[in-house]
Amino acid sequence: MSKSHHLSTSAIWGWPVLLGLLTTIGLVAALFSDGGFGDLLAGFCLGIPVAVGLWFGWLRPRRNVPE
Repeated sequence: MSKSHHLSTSAIWGWPVLLGLLTTIGLVAALFSDGGFGDLLAGFCLGIPVAVGLWFGWLRPRRNVPE
């Protein structure tokens, strides 16, 4: 029988909310900017979620999990 782990709300939702906020800021900055700082902000804010997705989707080494 497995033990249940109780995680706080911030432990479960902290990173997804942060990535969602970065994506929102990046999309709004890309929509309303016309060069300069807005484009840099958009690229930075949209690049982080892409990098996280690449890391956890393809690049992270797999662990052997016993069944």
